[in-house]
Amino acid sequence: MEKESKVKEIVKEKFTEYLIKNHHRRTPERYAILDIIYSDSRHFDMETLYQTMNDSNFRVSRATLYNTMQLLVKYKLVIQHQFGKNQSFYERAYNNDFHHHLICTSCGKVREDRDPTTKSLIENRKTRGFSATHYAVYIYGVCSSCQREQKKLLKEIKNQQKNK
Repeated sequence: MEKESKVKEIVKEKFTEYLIKNHHRRTPERYAILDIIYSDSRHFDMETLYQTMNDSNFRVSRATLYNTMQLLVKYKLVIQHQFGKNQSFYERAYNNDFHHHLICTSCGKVREDRDPTTKSLIENRKTRGFSATHYAVYIYGVCSSCQREQKKLLKEIKNQQKNK
């Protein structure tokens, strides 16, 4: 828990420096949004964040939420993802261990994969004339739950055809 508090403190300092440097207002709402984001390591969308803020009795407008999120993404304290839908998902960026995303094309569930072999392959890859600063890997497929459901459905269809 102490590590989490230290991370929050560091991120808050970095965000404050960014806001001052770029002449943005330092409001309690912006810091509350940052705190909520860094209190949970899971992916979230804007609606979930908005609801979490309301549930925490910290009312913010959607405009404040979107504007703050743009600042956090721009300053690279939050990462924005598109997991194949027309909706953005976010996750905290600072002190976030490497991971790749496994996205089920059937149910939309996103799972994180921390396979060091994949990380090593990507980080040791040399690309002539290009120096990578960061990367994201999205692997699309069908999760085991959906595979079971699909097999079950296929079995039911075969049984129905056999009984005709």
